[in-house]
Amino acid sequence: MPKHGHLRVTDNALEVWEVMTSPLRILITGFGAFPGAPFNPTQPLVARLAALRRPAFLDVELIDHVFPVTYAAIDDQLPNLLARHRPHAMLMFGLATRTPYLRIETQARNALTRLWPDAAGTTRRNGTIVRDTGALSFGPHTARLCRAAQATGIDARLSRDAGSYLCNYLSWRALEATRQPDGPHFAAFVHVPTVARDPAHRRGGRMTFEELADAGEALLLQIVAETRAACRS
Repeated sequence: MPKHGHLRVTDNALEVWEVMTSPLRILITGFGAFPGAPFNPTQPLVARLAALRRPAFLDVELIDHVFPVTYAAIDDQLPNLLARHRPHAMLMFGLATRTPYLRIETQARNALTRLWPDAAGTTRRNGTIVRDTGALSFGPHTARLCRAAQATGIDARLSRDAGSYLCNYLSWRALEATRQPDGPHFAAFVHVPTVARDPAHRRGGRMTFEELADAGEALLLQIVAETRAACRS
């Protein structure tokens, strides 16, 4: 056991010291284009959020990453991101083209589609991600995230079905990481709707990108607060 003078430094004390002296690290992810969605608003969204400069983020390192919409990219890039940045939390975004509101996912399903290939043309042969396991839950913080998004005036709802495509797959792998001793404290996945890029051409009540960005900032502020509280405790 290492010692400094008469002070014995335990592994737990070192972890607490690291939390107190280093910034919180939040990994914010989105996806690129995929078949049927040549524009994915999560890509500019994560760039916008990572560039935010607010007093609440003075002690926070915001790391943004956009995944290609392939299984191989998640399998290769997610472990590298976690090892390189050691984020305290992950805030992930994906596009749900058929949903007109924001969906805060409450769980990842042990399911993989065998119908729709990824952007590289790859399909998975198995209909499940792993064997003999049910759904994985994100946790009670999802309800608080939903309320934070709703407070910006947009329609946000909790969801129990993240689908069976890449969004659900990333959710599953991220939740696996949170269950590791050195993994993130929290993960959250948010499905966003197709947005109107030009507010002047808003049609049928479609959410604008600026409204989405405001909701994204509220979600980020909430995940930072949740993570800070978890680290201090």
